[in-house]
Amino acid sequence: MKSAYAFLSGLGRFYRGNTAGIVGSTIVTLILALSLAAPLLAPHDPDRRVARGHEPPSAQHILGSTRAGKDVLSQALHGGRVSLMVAFSAAALTSVIALAIGVSAGYFGGRTDEMLMAVTNIMLVFPQLPLLIILAAFLGNVGPFVIAVILGLTSWPWGARVMRAQTLSIRRKEFVTAAEIMGEARWRIIVVEIMPNLVSLAAGMFVGTALYAIGAQAGLEFLGLGDPTVISWGTMLYWAQSSQAFLVGAWWDFLVPGTLVALVGGGLALLNISIDQVSNPRLRTGPHLRRWRRLSAEVEARRAGGAS
Repeated sequence: MKSAYAFLSGLGRFYRGNTAGIVGSTIVTLILALSLAAPLLAPHDPDRRVARGHEPPSAQHILGSTRAGKDVLSQALHGGRVSLMVAFSAAALTSVIALAIGVSAGYFGGRTDEMLMAVTNIMLVFPQLPLLIILAAFLGNVGPFVIAVILGLTSWPWGARVMRAQTLSIRRKEFVTAAEIMGEARWRIIVVEIMPNLVSLAAGMFVGTALYAIGAQAGLEFLGLGDPTVISWGTMLYWAQSSQAFLVGAWWDFLVPGTLVALVGGGLALLNISIDQVSNPRLRTGPHLRRWRRLSAEVEARRAGGAS
């Protein structure tokens, strides 16, 4: 009960005066909810032909139809489930790998640090986008799960370096030293003493990776490197391009999935910016800056009172 209350109070503090966070969370949550409710909200089966090819938006088909006569709204709702699943799955995998490698390297140091950072630096040498294209092309028409795994396995190096740097800083704190002197197990020191201090960084890394993954998946599938039989926002763009929707004036065929990708990307970007502003005082603006200044003044006043 106390942990739930602390979590809710923490969310309240995060969103208080945080316009970017509120707007970004609202956009992402709304699109996620609509996608999850696709079986209930979609007016037609996304795989069935229900209209003439490239029928414009009407009362019967609110967002028009594709070249194959499939309802665009139904495809957009069902495709969001796949695209968001890939983005969040890749972000989760990236966060787990980056945390494991970064925290281990920063806490244990020595040869462990050298080996893990050598692997990280090797991964950083390869340009990520060409590496993604090569892997996807080598594996053939890959499905959403494989795309999520590829994105997760290639997106962790920068996060691992950030986590290592922060862990090195926390490693020298008094409470970590006290826990070591008391003979606490290393795994407990990492989980109880260090990891809670990395929550804001981990959240920012998760959101940032999801932002990258939503665009990378759409790009890979637009290039024809995904499975064209699976409905997602990327394959919708692929089929719109293949049917020359832009040239024949069927703007709704590519505008709908493109707008959804842009909206989710913008929402995640706003959320990522708000996390950075909350966790990094140098980036704080508006209410966050005023609140930080007020808290800093209170801390200085307490120090001055204690010194006197």
